[in-house]
Amino acid sequence: MTATHDLGTSRPTTSDLFRSVFRRHASGVAVITAQGTRPVGFTATSLASVAAEPPLLSFGVGTGSSSWPVLSDAEYVGVHVLGEHQRELAATFARSGADRFGPATGWCSGPQGVPVLDGVLAWLVCRVVARIPAGDHRVLIGEVTTGTAAGTGRPLLYHQGRFNALRD
Repeated sequence: MTATHDLGTSRPTTSDLFRSVFRRHASGVAVITAQGTRPVGFTATSLASVAAEPPLLSFGVGTGSSSWPVLSDAEYVGVHVLGEHQRELAATFARSGADRFGPATGWCSGPQGVPVLDGVLAWLVCRVVARIPAGDHRVLIGEVTTGTAAGTGRPLLYHQGRFNALRD
């Protein structure tokens, strides 16, 4: 078998190379929420299914993020799968210093007091069962306790540093 890769262009790993590779990897877009003295949330593209029995998922969060102080102690979190119609919501929760739970964001207090966002394709409430150190992040493992997949529409994706719609 003949290799089609130009191995002469490979270079030692740097954070720039790492980011460049993952900009080429399309991922779904989720918003993670939790309730502290105030609600917090952030946009995540690291959401992954871990196990079906028991139902476990994972996501990463930077320890320098404004949400980390609440997430570091939260017993429960909300996980929201965004639809392609929610680019602005994803951008709001990704933007540092944004009023994420201001008048433009529809939400209510859901099970276990977790903020639940309006109009999402699906949402889950998870009990945090592990916080695993991973560089300047923590990988949180959550066991799903309740949720719904009753939303309609197509998923929002993140690719090449932009929010995109799924194309057929």
